[in-house]
Amino acid sequence: MAEEESTLVVQDTVPVIEDVDGDKVPDKWIDLQFTWGGKPYSLSIAESDRVFDLKTSLRDLTTVPIDRQKILGLVKGKLPPDQARVADLKLVAGRKFSLIGTPEGDEIKDPSQLENLPDVVNDLDVDFTENMAASNRYQHDVRNIRKVKEMVAKLNLNIIHPLRPGKKLLVLDIDYTILDTKPLTSGSLPPDECARPYLHEFLEAVYPHYDICIWSQTSWIWLETKLVELGMVGANRNYHISFVLDKTSMFTVFTEREGKPWQHSVKALQIIWSYFPEFNASNTVHIDDLGRNFALNPKEGIKVTAFKGAHTPEARADTELVKLTQYLLHVANVPDFRTITHKDWRSVVKKLPRIEGP
Repeated sequence: MAEEESTLVVQDTVPVIEDVDGDKVPDKWIDLQFTWGGKPYSLSIAESDRVFDLKTSLRDLTTVPIDRQKILGLVKGKLPPDQARVADLKLVAGRKFSLIGTPEGDEIKDPSQLENLPDVVNDLDVDFTENMAASNRYQHDVRNIRKVKEMVAKLNLNIIHPLRPGKKLLVLDIDYTILDTKPLTSGSLPPDECARPYLHEFLEAVYPHYDICIWSQTSWIWLETKLVELGMVGANRNYHISFVLDKTSMFTVFTEREGKPWQHSVKALQIIWSYFPEFNASNTVHIDDLGRNFALNPKEGIKVTAFKGAHTPEARADTELVKLTQYLLHVANVPDFRTITHKDWRSVVKKLPRIEGP
């Protein structure tokens, strides 16, 4: 679906819980009991959480997907929509309810079945590099702050290649940023023809200055296959991928757009920064085709055009990675990225000497 312009309106009712000294006040937690398949379960949910978070906890405990869940007895009448806050449900500790739903089947283990996995859809987007007020509300929402901490606590990171002292960090998306996903998934094009032009030249050029993290909104089993088929890991290249994050390190945030509730996933760089203290806002950039992924870190975001139609002459003539190479090399020696504005990166590149390739 083509991207459309949209205005993000942030609700004034989003609570930012602070005490008189400006410190965050701990959430109030509610212990609940439920049954599923004749077995008893218990869970704790924070009042600042959303109904979506409750459903996510149920999914994690039972493997019943959110779209298959039927929750009975938790509230009178119909359960409010996903964006409703738990505090508004007026739940009491020990409240009992029932869950009905069929659990998810076994994860796909046969690589030949990967073509049946859903695509990452680039639907209506919001560029948070242009909406700092909205991002500020996200960053100070007590629920989102806690979600970052939860993601850090459960992060099980595999270091593919050791980090190098003194390097900056490049966080790079895959789907439609450096890869046209659809023809690779369907097998209609070989992997090298699905990659954005100058992919390896780009990574080789910036690698002397940046450690590289891949962060994709897909599952690890699919992500690993993409990286291998693209020759980004397991091949003899003049660059290395340091570590990889998948969709399990993302979480959903809530706001309002055009007067209607809206929710989307985010890539919170604070998760990486908590795990690797040597990285922070002063030395990290995040490249993605979806501006909404920058919601918690808009100043670090570099939004690129989506790469699609890999088989077309227009796509094969794409030079987005050439421009990015110029920009990243231009700012590589900037001591503190907080002193510059990445959202104007195209304007910066236009003033640089033009080159034909990395």
